[in-house]
Amino acid sequence: MGVPGAGHGVNGRADPRPPRPRAAAGARPAAPAGAPVPAGPRPAPAGGPLAARIAAANAEALRRLDRGAPVLVGLRPARDVIPPLAQGRALLHAGPPVAVARLCGPMRGACIGAALYEGWARDPDAAAAMLDRGEIALSCTHDWDVVAPMAGVVSPSMPLFEVRDDGAGVVAYGPLNEGIGAVLRFGAYAAPVIERLRWLQEVLAPALDAALRRAGGVALVPLMARALTMGDELHQRNVAATSLFLRQVAPQLADVAAGATLAAILRFLTEVDQFFLNLAMVAAKALTLGIRHLPGCTLVSAMSRNGVEFGLRVSGLGDRWITAPAPLPEGLYFPGYTAADANPDMGDSAIVETVGLGGFAMAAAPAVVGFLGLGSVRAAAEITRAMGEITAGRSSRFLIPALEFEGTPLGIDVRAVVRLGVTPVINTGIAHRAPGVGQIGAGVVRAPLEAFEQALEALVAALESTAPHTD
Repeated sequence: MGVPGAGHGVNGRADPRPPRPRAAAGARPAAPAGAPVPAGPRPAPAGGPLAARIAAANAEALRRLDRGAPVLVGLRPARDVIPPLAQGRALLHAGPPVAVARLCGPMRGACIGAALYEGWARDPDAAAAMLDRGEIALSCTHDWDVVAPMAGVVSPSMPLFEVRDDGAGVVAYGPLNEGIGAVLRFGAYAAPVIERLRWLQEVLAPALDAALRRAGGVALVPLMARALTMGDELHQRNVAATSLFLRQVAPQLADVAAGATLAAILRFLTEVDQFFLNLAMVAAKALTLGIRHLPGCTLVSAMSRNGVEFGLRVSGLGDRWITAPAPLPEGLYFPGYTAADANPDMGDSAIVETVGLGGFAMAAAPAVVGFLGLGSVRAAAEITRAMGEITAGRSSRFLIPALEFEGTPLGIDVRAVVRLGVTPVINTGIAHRAPGVGQIGAGVVRAPLEAFEQALEALVAALESTAPHTD
């Protein structure tokens, strides 16, 4: 069987906010092997118990981010592992929660496509009517430890990657990557899109699940670290990671599939360069689940967008969403399209930047410079260095050859973001603002400073409410 439409792809009531002056530049100290490298000099909060509490929480969060060990163990039907999807007509979507009436065009299109794929509606108009009447319940992916790119729509029948970190006691999920162009995650819902989704469910997922279980799972961080040294940044470029993944599972795939089925599966995995993106995302989600709620921690645990709002979660605030308007990406457009056609940014994929990849690892991927409209390899390296100014340390595992194997910036600290006025750079795809069209380009976007300012104020309030009184 062929692959339908595959494409390439704060008593001391000390204020936790550090003073405004910029941190002095300087060499980072050496660290023991396997330990996260502390960031350069950074002004500390006023002294006292609170300062020590914040420092200890951030150090523990950094340790967890740098030591997590997510393993891909198999695939599961979404309805079997996501409670709301086991009850009637329900969908998950990317980003912070959003009401049906506020859905952006491509997310609305993806919901329509999911309804068609599930057989809930006979045509797009009927699916749209069901959505508008409130007959399809919506929840956001992150609330259920799921991440999905762009529109991020997940329906009950979709197969999900299952990624476990037994040491941390966490499990995360995410859907298979469809390819690029006219695909569901960009809001397309024509017949070939639905046909491809069914092929993923009925052919690829069962074979890949069997192969993964036969292999005993795939440890994801070592593979991702190797791909980084081969030119991927694991957001906009996943060529090496996809190839390494295929190399690892191909022998087992040959054991569980044969003939035309095996040929179609291998063809799809070799043609869809971005296949590993979804796996990088689920691995990153598993890593950040380890810092989901550390009181006093000022590091970011999630960034996501729904095409209307940008959502931010900070470890010290648990699962609370801090939101601001979603920004428009800047980048390159496919022929015939311009910025006027673009939807504001969307998707859960910024979870990879949260763990030091994507825009934070731009210096590792010179091949994406032109595609993202950056202008030069030097500009990419400067982005990585700038991201190092707003993080708590550097990865001991994700290393960049072009920077003398320095680790990627790790642990976004909201205090540093607000103090410096430097916000995270996120690599992203660009979707058409209308439902049903699909991808029209790719580029970069900066997270809105407003969200980080709000988060810092919320952290101050939370810390003040729990600080012991000495008067």
